[in-house]
Amino acid sequence: MPTKPSFNSWVTCLQPNPQASLRLFCFPYAGGSSLIFRTWSANLPATVEVCPIELPGRGSQMRSAAFTRLEPLVAAIAPTLVPYSDKPFAFFGHSMGALVSFEVTRLLRQEYNLHPVHLFVAGRRAPQIPDPKPPVHNLPEPAFKDELRRLNGTPTVVLENPELMELLIPTLRADFAVHETYIYTPQAPLDCPIAAFGGLEDSEVSYDEIQGWQEQTNAAFSLQMFDGDHFFLHSAQSLLLKSLSQKLHQIKD
Repeated sequence: MPTKPSFNSWVTCLQPNPQASLRLFCFPYAGGSSLIFRTWSANLPATVEVCPIELPGRGSQMRSAAFTRLEPLVAAIAPTLVPYSDKPFAFFGHSMGALVSFEVTRLLRQEYNLHPVHLFVAGRRAPQIPDPKPPVHNLPEPAFKDELRRLNGTPTVVLENPELMELLIPTLRADFAVHETYIYTPQAPLDCPIAAFGGLEDSEVSYDEIQGWQEQTNAAFSLQMFDGDHFFLHSAQSLLLKSLSQKLHQIKD
């Protein structure tokens, strides 16, 4: 029987909302922290409690070593979410976060018979589609920094700060390893709807690769593209949150 949750080092909530009828758990991209989602509560329905996931190696989990493989990461996250199943919940994940949220969904179904009411995935090819590009997590540091610069997700002021980069690179490498060593295992499609989002100028993920998420659900599927590159999550945030708000409004208790 689910117990009343108290927020822990994995699940954060800057603006607790006990009156909410639904929780939205948000999973960050590689190198990202829960702070990516700090303004979301103000731009989503008042019935939604935004609960970002804090991964090891950052934020409240700064002293914990970041995971380098997806399977143990998912196995660590899933049990921490079980106490929150006293209310309907949905998942949002961007890039690596989309993959993590998908596998957490599958593990919760398998081990706990728990199911989100909706899965929102952004900036990530469908899990059954292999990554066509060579891994970058083990590149020498200059080449690794060049890759970060190309992806446009790390501010230039951070890339040019040696002290900051010394702190960040181990976590970034670990996150990229989680993403790049993933091996998809076929399972039955999910029963919850999936909404996928992409960036029109994203050189990492194509429209067709995002469309592939439709194979992962027996329920409704939608795909929406926004102006922006891989990090349209930031550049098109107001439009993304408007779309999320509309979809969350449609979810019935």
